[in-house]
Amino acid sequence: MQTFITHNKTVSVFSAAESGAPVIYLNCFAGEGQKVFQTVQAAGSPPFTLVAISDLVWNHDMSPWDSPPAFKNSEPLTGGADDYLRIMTEQIVPTAENGIIANPQWRGIAGYSLAGLFALYSIYKTDVFSRVGSMSGSLWFPGFKEFIFSHNPERRPDFIYFSLGDKESKTRNPILCSVQQNTENIQTYYQSQGISTTFQLNAGNHYDHAAERTAAGIYWLLNR
Repeated sequence: MQTFITHNKTVSVFSAAESGAPVIYLNCFAGEGQKVFQTVQAAGSPPFTLVAISDLVWNHDMSPWDSPPAFKNSEPLTGGADDYLRIMTEQIVPTAENGIIANPQWRGIAGYSLAGLFALYSIYKTDVFSRVGSMSGSLWFPGFKEFIFSHNPERRPDFIYFSLGDKESKTRNPILCSVQQNTENIQTYYQSQGISTTFQLNAGNHYDHAAERTAAGIYWLLNR
């Protein structure tokens, strides 16, 4: 593993031994990159490099635009995704791939919760990523479903993976209760556009087995 810091973000590169292996970029809430990488490898995945970014300003870097707090006593979402995505594409991606022997076969982007929202949002702002994993993605985010239905990606993705816990929408929170319906509607929309997608409904709530669910999504992307 190699590590570097840029713009106060910690970037950990778990490199494949093989040249030309795909690279997946994972935005992390709490430095879970190593566990995810090892879990994907243990499942028998093809060779890949994982670039895990942590020390994010979560509610800022991962949110596409300003939105009020989704939870009582939580912080507002302050719409820094465009700025952070520029850091990713202009600083993190070139630096992370500087030590790779050959250009990657393809690049993917993945994330859990707000990072799953960000992963999907990113393809509307850059053509760098061709596969997307949105695990328990915050697709309840106000206006996001409508944004997808009214915009075209910068690059049509080859594959998109969605997952959700089966208890995540079972909440009295009027914003969060839309998450499963929105996720299913968005997946159906992409399928209607001829994009290969899947939706996995896992047992449990949002906080159950996050690293394992993330690994499952990455494993699926690697095996297409």
